[in-house]
Amino acid sequence: MTMSSGYVIVGGGLAGAQAAQKLREEGADGPITLLCSESELPYVRPPLSKEYLKDAVPRDSVFVHDRSWYEDHDVEVLLDSPVEFFRPDRREVLLAGGRSLTYSRLLLAMGSSARRLDVQGADLDGVHTLRNLADCERIKQAVAGGQRMVVIGAGWIGLEVASAAREAGLDVTVIEVAEHPLERVLGPKVGDIFTDLHVQHGVSVLTGSKVTELVGRSGRVTGVQLGSGVVVPADVVIVGVGASPNTAIAEASDARVDDGIVVDEYLALGPPGVYAAGDVASAFHRHYRRHIRVEHWDNARKQGAAAALNMLDQRTEYDRLPFFYSDQYDLGLEYTGWAPPGGVDRVVLRGDVDAFRFIAFWVSQHRVVAAMNVNIWDVRPQLEDVIRSGAQVEREQLEDPDVDLAVLAKTA
Repeated sequence: MTMSSGYVIVGGGLAGAQAAQKLREEGADGPITLLCSESELPYVRPPLSKEYLKDAVPRDSVFVHDRSWYEDHDVEVLLDSPVEFFRPDRREVLLAGGRSLTYSRLLLAMGSSARRLDVQGADLDGVHTLRNLADCERIKQAVAGGQRMVVIGAGWIGLEVASAAREAGLDVTVIEVAEHPLERVLGPKVGDIFTDLHVQHGVSVLTGSKVTELVGRSGRVTGVQLGSGVVVPADVVIVGVGASPNTAIAEASDARVDDGIVVDEYLALGPPGVYAAGDVASAFHRHYRRHIRVEHWDNARKQGAAAALNMLDQRTEYDRLPFFYSDQYDLGLEYTGWAPPGGVDRVVLRGDVDAFRFIAFWVSQHRVVAAMNVNIWDVRPQLEDVIRSGAQVEREQLEDPDVDLAVLAKTA
């Protein structure tokens, strides 16, 4: 059965919901269909490892819109409707089960999926990943009934879950194969600060440690075995070893895929009327002069809206600097910019690192390419200005809190 729809959005996450909202705000009067592979309305993911995981906010708060919003704005939401591929020559989307939709404009916003741990015992009860709302509900139950948690992977998700579990009173061990937490994103110098943070809150942090097996009894996990032979006891295991973009639909449709669906600065794939946004999109960024894929809430929110404008033929370049935030214990941070692994010359710190109140600057060829403010607020606009200016700055200027950030942006 083939149905007709003007605007088709594949993916029930934040990027897709924001695109639908922007389309209506800008006066789109054709049909809008939102295809969700899950059984839930579109929701935001940051609370899943933060406030909602800790029961600090109600369940309804994680949804982008309630059901009445979609009804009031004539947006058809099809739940449990995974897509298999699309045919750009026929402007048609094929759904699992044989249904199809024609489109005038198509947005691919399928997000990403948690990577699995490829070791024996990974399928034991008590082993969890955290990517969707159902995952979060299972982990909340496990935290309520557990005493010892092991988090495999010291990335943002892993450390945020460790923080929530520690605040809930669990004994927590974080295991990371790299020598430093968040090493790929922040580098060893700043990554070690997060080791200190978690150790101060009673977490055991084991870096440079490879997991070789998850051991169990009667089908349930009881521990995590390391390459050294040591077994770390666990009632609950969280696997936080990264995420992969959901590109299967694009690959089946012969779209270009290279760490995500490759799109230009207008989020267009190439076939007329087809766009991509959010975690799944590897978009050309004029400031960094290369394609970048960003797996964070702000990018999904802003890219979804920008894609909608382009779907309406309002040519809109997506040039927002990557941004994300994290909350762990009483530490809050905002990260702005993009520092590729191995692509910076040095990291410069300004402020009181021991008190977890500082700004970090990632510098390449005397230019700031990324910055992170930790427990220092209302400085993100100035940090963006410094990055965008391309100003050459000296280490002493970055370290000195008496040098105003606005001045740094004007030293070009």
